[in-house]
Order: sequence, then C-alpha cells, then structure tokens
Amino acid sequence: MTAEIVLLLAVSIACDVFGQLVFKVGADRLPSPGKAGIRDFIVQLVAEPWLLLGIAIYAVEFVIWIRVLALVPLGIAFPIASLNILGIVLVGRILLGEPVSRKQWAGTALITAGVAIVAQVD
Repeated sequence: MTAEIVLLLAVSIACDVFGQLVFKVGADRLPSPGKAGIRDFIVQLVAEPWLLLGIAIYAVEFVIWIRVLALVPLGIAFPIASLNILGIVLVGRILLGEPVSRKQWAGTALITAGVAIVAQVD
C-alpha cells in the first residue's frame, strides 16, 4: 500500500470515529421524542450543533472514502475501514466513560486481527 492510501484510510477511519463521537454527544443533548413531540424533536435535531458537526465530518469522510475506493479494491478497503470499531470502542471508553465488557474487547481484538490479515495484500 502506498503512503497516500494509508493516509487516506487513516483519515477516513478518524473521521468515522470522531463523527460517531460528536453524534453521540449531540444525541445525548436531545430531548426524548415523547417529551418534546415529534415536530419539536425534529426542529431540535436539525439545530443541534454537535449533530451538524457530525454531518460535516461525514461529508469529508465521504469524499475521502470515494478516493480510497478509486485506489483500493473494496474487498481490502472495507475490512481495513472496520478499524473504526476499535477506535469507537476506545473513544467511547476514554472520552465518554462508557463501560466495555470483556466480550466487547474480545470482539474488537478479533476484528483488529482480521484487519491485520486482510491488510497484508500480496
């Protein structure tokens, strides 16, 4: 893999991880739909700055991902992009204080091992 591809994949994964992080922060700031009514909930949904930031991050990721797909076979790119799971678990644990069970750590380790195998293209 070239340095450009590695960089693009890393930025794509980082965008996905931080996009999910800001979506979570934004979602936590919303009232439940039952309390506010669906119309008020939608208004607050589209006005929440954290959610808008998440959408902007995902827009950047979309452009990067399209470039990745132009350079790398889907069967290689997509499994590597699965490293976002490791990033999301770590960010959720470290920045949000979310609990992570042993089964979640084991699953994350298996996914990461699978990515390492797939990334070693011949």
